[in-house]
Amino acid sequence: MIGASGALGFGLSLRLARTGVPIVIGSRDPKRAGETADRATQRVPDGSFAAHDNAQAARAAPTVILSVPFRNQSETLANIAESLSPGQLFIDATVPLAAAVAGKATRMLGVWQGSAAQQALEMVPDGVRVVSALHTVSAASLSDLELDLDQDVLVCGDKRADKREAAQLIDRIPGLRCVDCGRLENSRTTEALTALMIAVNARYKIHSGVKLTRLPERLWD
Repeated sequence: MIGASGALGFGLSLRLARTGVPIVIGSRDPKRAGETADRATQRVPDGSFAAHDNAQAARAAPTVILSVPFRNQSETLANIAESLSPGQLFIDATVPLAAAVAGKATRMLGVWQGSAAQQALEMVPDGVRVVSALHTVSAASLSDLELDLDQDVLVCGDKRADKREAAQLIDRIPGLRCVDCGRLENSRTTEALTALMIAVNARYKIHSGVKLTRLPERLWD
């Protein structure tokens, strides 16, 4: 989990750890990673949390989840690129919000590749399998372990097998359901939904999520 000290990464770490998934926490500052692992252990005493710098964390697991602010995405990817290897699954949750450059969180920045996920695909080594997901999931809801979740996770990627593998991991969290939203280029739409959800949540003072209707019972056959 690269970016576990942030709200989304921390909440995901807690929820996944509760299902028995061992979590490797990465940070630019190993001390901060250790502090985050300690906080997570206090919240989920039975969880398995290890702490490393970002490069070591990227080498330590078959699946890497990137959950950092957009202003840090490019630098983080440049710093961990040599630690990523062909075959790894890379789940990008980055959103190019204008807040990254002191703008409004309800506005999006233009990314010339089309989306943050497509930028990630350009920067990771060949053979690293990139999917995008988790843009509409409330970080506050994830961190509230007493709250029952009930929302969909919109997953984009160029290979269905990669999306299915990401879904198998995320679907371990009770109350989350992954939905195949097509090719990675569609992440420009799913990323933009974050700004929409921020506006809705601010208007109604809630932590809502997305739920798609009339889908088949089995989504990943």
